[in-house]
Amino acid sequence: MKLLYIVNVDWFFISHRLPIALAAIKNGYEVHIACGVTNKKSYLESLGINVHPISLSRSGTSLLSELKVLKQVWNIVNHVKPDVSHAITIKGVVYGGLVTRFLKVKMRVASISGLGYVFIDGSIKARTLKILIKKLYSFALGFDTKVIFQNRSDESIFLDNIIDKSQSIIIRGSGVDLKLLSFTPELTTKKTVMFLARLLKDKGLIEFCEAAKIVKQDLDVRFVLVGDVDFDNPNSITQRELADFVSSGAVEHWGYVANVNEVISKSHIMVLPSYREGLPKSLVEAAACGRAVITTDVPGCRDAIIPDVTGLLVPVKNIGKLAEAIIELLINDNKRLAMASAGRLLAEQAFDINDIVKKHLMIYEGQS
Repeated sequence: MKLLYIVNVDWFFISHRLPIALAAIKNGYEVHIACGVTNKKSYLESLGINVHPISLSRSGTSLLSELKVLKQVWNIVNHVKPDVSHAITIKGVVYGGLVTRFLKVKMRVASISGLGYVFIDGSIKARTLKILIKKLYSFALGFDTKVIFQNRSDESIFLDNIIDKSQSIIIRGSGVDLKLLSFTPELTTKKTVMFLARLLKDKGLIEFCEAAKIVKQDLDVRFVLVGDVDFDNPNSITQRELADFVSSGAVEHWGYVANVNEVISKSHIMVLPSYREGLPKSLVEAAACGRAVITTDVPGCRDAIIPDVTGLLVPVKNIGKLAEAIIELLINDNKRLAMASAGRLLAEQAFDINDIVKKHLMIYEGQS
């Protein structure tokens, strides 16, 4: 049995889908991946995964470039002849869905892991692209592709004239390895509020930095950014903007950190004031490590916590309310620690990677 993943870039696949692919190999699948490659190709190949590079730009809209990518995907699918295809991310789902549908791949799976900036941005360009993308989704997914959603809000958009209810499957997030991400007591150092994500405006980065300025007027606390600028994403902040926030003293920038368990252990509160998500992995990782969470009351983010039990919800784009919530958990140690313990329990009950892997393998085998 041949399994082909189609995804925008190799590092995203590693962070969100690699355990599923490795489990598939153990279960006898020959695993392939078509993706944009950075420096992860040799690593994936060392794990027994066949890598097929495609020149996919996550932010590109040039018609000629996109047609080139579509042709590359066609050639790869035609060459591999997979029994199962699993398309991930917007372009992966659209291009992979179109090609695998026309080439009659027997089992087609698509993961909607968030709807992207075009479903958040209110600009004319974004609204126009949203109409186009919804049409392309409809063509790509057809009537028999199994479509995995991470939250009900995203599902509801697709059930409105894109797919049939029988195609839909809800799996909450990408899961975490609870053995690698262990519950760690808080450090007795200066309290640290952490933002762990790519440095994108639609993840609430600006609101986080502005809230930090407010909180630090009254409390001696550290605010840290863990993640880097994403040059291929139109909503990324610039290096200059990042430098301005750091030089103002509002935040520290720790950059990208591979060891998530280690970096989360240095925090006291995890904050993600995002505008919309599929189901943010950083919040699940924070829960697994025993950290209280503050996030926004929007699709995806609110699905990652139990409100007022494992974390707090605040209105989106509301800097004042965000600052108030951060102060509330900073000064109330008992509440924060209770949420931390409840978060670990939630991770064990809902986000165990072993359960996520089993569900995917069942889908590949047509048992969903």
